[in-house]
Parts: sequence; structure tokens; C-alpha cells
Amino acid sequence: MPEEDYLFVYGTLLKAGSPQAFELLSQHCERHASGRIQGKLFEVDGYPGMIDSDSVADRVIGELYQIGGLHSILPALDYYEECSEHFPQPHEYIRRRRRVILADHVVVEAWVYLYNRDTAGLERIYSGDYSAFICSPGES
Repeated sequence: MPEEDYLFVYGTLLKAGSPQAFELLSQHCERHASGRIQGKLFEVDGYPGMIDSDSVADRVIGELYQIGGLHSILPALDYYEECSEHFPQPHEYIRRRRRVILADHVVVEAWVYLYNRDTAGLERIYSGDYSAFICSPGES
């Protein structure tokens, strides 16, 4: 599976997140599987931010999408995540490739948007599941 063909989402790009963002995603991508990625998740300001973690115990739950028309959707998503050239540096998010572990333990490389700011003072979502967090705030 080519690594540039996949995108891992964990927050506002999920169906339960922003309707406009999900509509954009669903027009150009097909849901492939549920998965998890090694990282730490934080509540930023009504939306999540994920950072890398060295601990295998830290995980972020999300969904893997197969991208159709790679060159058309990623610039639009970069704009949505405010990490395109249209926004001043440093960007709040950066897009990087990371390993995603699927439910059947298959590992694929996928694009993911990582939070690119200091997390001091942000609420950590220990479950790693933003969908569950927004359904029951305070139970992270």
C-alpha cells in the first residue's frame, strides 16, 4: 500500500467532528479502517491536537482513509488545518507521515496532522479518543 494514499484522522475531520470538513474528506476519500497511532492527544480550544510520543502506551484513536486524487485533497486539508503557505509560520499543525496500527494489527504509513505548539496548560485526553471525549467531557 503506498504511504501517500492514506490519511489518519482523529478529530474535526471525523464524521462526528466538523460537518463541513467531513464533507470535504468524504468527497475525496474512502474510509478504510479504524486504527490507532502512537501519540498524545490534547484538547486545544474546542478541537484536538496530537503530538508524537515515545511511549507505546500513548495512543490516539481514529480512522484511516484512502485518498483519491491525492494532489487535490491534501492542499485543501492543509488549508483547513491552517498549515498551507497562506498562513503565517509557525503553523498550528504540520502534516507528517506516521505509522497507523489497524484493528487487525496491520501497520500502514499515513499522513496525519500533528499539533505544532506547546501543550503546557492544555487538557490531556488520556483515552486518546476525541469522539468519546466530546460525547462525555471531563472523562478524558
